[in-house]
Amino acid sequence: MAVSPEAAKSSVSSPKSRTSPVSFFARSRIMPKSIWNEHTRRALLERLERLAPETRPRWGKMTAPQMVAHLMNWARMADGEVTTKTIPHPFRYTPLKQLVIYWLPWPKGVPTAPELVAREPEEWAAETAALRAHIDSFDTASKAEWPLHPAFGKLTPRAWGVLCYRHIDHHFRQFGV
Repeated sequence: MAVSPEAAKSSVSSPKSRTSPVSFFARSRIMPKSIWNEHTRRALLERLERLAPETRPRWGKMTAPQMVAHLMNWARMADGEVTTKTIPHPFRYTPLKQLVIYWLPWPKGVPTAPELVAREPEEWAAETAALRAHIDSFDTASKAEWPLHPAFGKLTPRAWGVLCYRHIDHHFRQFGV
């Protein structure tokens, strides 16, 4: 049976068509969840409603009110209202930055910038209302400039959206919601 030259070319494997982990992730249509997505924001808000001030953590030292205050400090840092010192380590550079932000699971007990845990929590209803408003703000948020992240440095809006979701999700899982 004769094979046409076009069919022969299409069946030859080229290095670009081979599947490697890097090329798989680069072409993957499965992207991590992002706070920019309406459905994702609604799911986070539903989880926030299930959180109570007396909810005990599955790991770590924070109470639920301290965790919500930490998330709000992080939100204020992302808005440029809270400044943090740079944490110099390899996560600031490609490809580690992308792996940590988009793909790798987050370990428990990772240290954070001290500025993000320094504030005492406000009253529960006020603190959760502020977090709810922050999550909702990603519906219309458009910034010309984002601050440098203390651990990851310069991030794109897309990376900020994924990182924000993953950070909130990490702490909600910490408290079983």
